[in-house]
Amino acid sequence: MGKIDFARRWEKLKKAWYKFGKNPLSIIGATIVLIILLLAAFAPLVAPYPEHAGNYVNFPEASRPPSWKHLCGTDVFGRDILSRIFFGFRFSLGMGVVVISITAPVGVTLGLIAGYMKGSFMDTLIMRLTDIFVAVPPLVLALAVCSILKPSVFNAMMAISLLWWPWYCRLVYGISSSIRNEFYVQAAEVTGASKIHILFREIFPNCYGPIFTKLSLDMGWVILIGSALSFVGLGAQPPTPDLGTMVADGGKYMPDQWWIAVFPAFAIMFIVLGFNLLGDGIRDMLEVEEG
Repeated sequence: MGKIDFARRWEKLKKAWYKFGKNPLSIIGATIVLIILLLAAFAPLVAPYPEHAGNYVNFPEASRPPSWKHLCGTDVFGRDILSRIFFGFRFSLGMGVVVISITAPVGVTLGLIAGYMKGSFMDTLIMRLTDIFVAVPPLVLALAVCSILKPSVFNAMMAISLLWWPWYCRLVYGISSSIRNEFYVQAAEVTGASKIHILFREIFPNCYGPIFTKLSLDMGWVILIGSALSFVGLGAQPPTPDLGTMVADGGKYMPDQWWIAVFPAFAIMFIVLGFNLLGDGIRDMLEVEEG
């Protein structure tokens, strides 16, 4: 029985990977994400000038346009922009991972509870609270929270986390409320299974596909909102090599010294594009696996 089950799972995995690889855009997205992850992980080794990521000033090399020595040019302090972009990937990816690690478990758990207990007081309380948060534009709420707190990377993460969990809650609520009366759920109730068992062993596995798809797509959006907060001075503070801060600083010198802002902006676009394409591929792959 175990061999049969393993063979079946292996066959599903091959079909899913075939579907993922069949879409060239999915491969491009996965390649982009892999490149970004490697650059972020090995930034001190691959960056041309790793010391430029911290407190560093070299005015004789300031505001140099792109060249073989500095492929993306230098900023007004003489720091290599390409090196700072590589280290900026670290902060962007770190923000995305932390925010999603906080919001996804909270939103999924609340969505499961509200969906399974549909029509109860708990359902009404959770979903009305969710509607309140969803009604406020995410960036506006994040700006409001960050403006109250001291500008920092940590506070920016907490502000984004505060506004992101409702989307997971609504996603899982729709799935769990639609399958709460399925026969296998009722069978678990009849046999005396606990509510935790029903929520996380019977209902939650049916949410894997949409959740993993949303996780990959949300990485790009979280990074984009985090960069927007840094752009207005409410995120990472100098000399931290944050991409949003680099774009904001470079915007002061446009259009003469265009490279200071353009290359970090392209880096943000590169990250968001990669995760969006990867998310589309994961969605197609999981649809096949579920089928």
